[in-house]
Amino acid sequence: MNRTMGDVEMGAVGILLGVWLDRTVADPPRFHPVAGFGQLAERYERRWYVDHEAAGALYALVLVGGVAVVTRSTERALPPAGRLALRALVTAVALGGTSLRRAARTMAELLRAGDLDAARDQLGWLCGRDPLRLDADGLTRATVESVAENTSDAVVGTLVWGAAFGATGVVVHRSVNTLDAMVGYRTSRHLRFGWVAARTDDLINLVPARLTALLTVVLAPTVGGRPSDAWRVWRRDAAGHPSPNAGPVEAAAAGALGLTLGGGVNHYGDHQDRRPAMGEGPSPSIDDIDRAAALSSALELVAMTVAVAAAIGVAVARGRHVEVHAEGTRP
Repeated sequence: MNRTMGDVEMGAVGILLGVWLDRTVADPPRFHPVAGFGQLAERYERRWYVDHEAAGALYALVLVGGVAVVTRSTERALPPAGRLALRALVTAVALGGTSLRRAARTMAELLRAGDLDAARDQLGWLCGRDPLRLDADGLTRATVESVAENTSDAVVGTLVWGAAFGATGVVVHRSVNTLDAMVGYRTSRHLRFGWVAARTDDLINLVPARLTALLTVVLAPTVGGRPSDAWRVWRRDAAGHPSPNAGPVEAAAAGALGLTLGGGVNHYGDHQDRRPAMGEGPSPSIDDIDRAAALSSALELVAMTVAVAAAIGVAVARGRHVEVHAEGTRP
């Protein structure tokens, strides 16, 4: 029972500390571990690239499996206090909520000032779309959509996988998400090589995306919306989106914010991605960027509460399994 209670405290407190660190310290401007992983992945992509799915599968397996093994081995070698510190630190590093909202609000300030050149430079902190093809309205729409999608990927997904599998779960989720952002776009170079990374990212975010959409429905009143509108737009429009996970998230956000999102062509390198219109209201304005950021912040806090409860449930269930197994092996 003492071991179970230790696991309960470690899982719940690790999540709470990780969210607190992200919201108070946020991401370091230099030497960020996720950026370091991205640089390593870029180096191996150049060395191992072959225009075939098998090469991409090996690439993803080595990188994701490598960081998973290192993290899991470190967890097992540490004493309880060290494991708690590791979980908190890994969660804080993987969470991108504070940096996401800061980047969005900076974009809003630049658009209000009419500085389109700086706003186009800023878009790289939010998504991979070609900013040179976007005017002020396009940059605004891209920002609102990216805040919605990245709240699922970089906040809710991190918390869900951390609650279920601890620090190793967080690292696996974040590394897969990073590889998808790097090679998952359907460009001519990565259409086959990035297929495994993209499909793995789709798989591991199935639950987090739908949890994000559900929480968006519940939290619609915090940004002046109605849950019934968010639910209706989600159920009606999500399936038209080319991504199985971004669709529910962006559609629910469109309904909650009372906006129309999508409805255009997004350019990613040499790939064009046509998006259906989702929602029933006007196109996003600059003020709607601030509303999307506020919704993202509320989602993080509620998702944190859900993750803490889930971590406690997982730890208790594992503890009971250990006790039953121990009882069964006694002479």
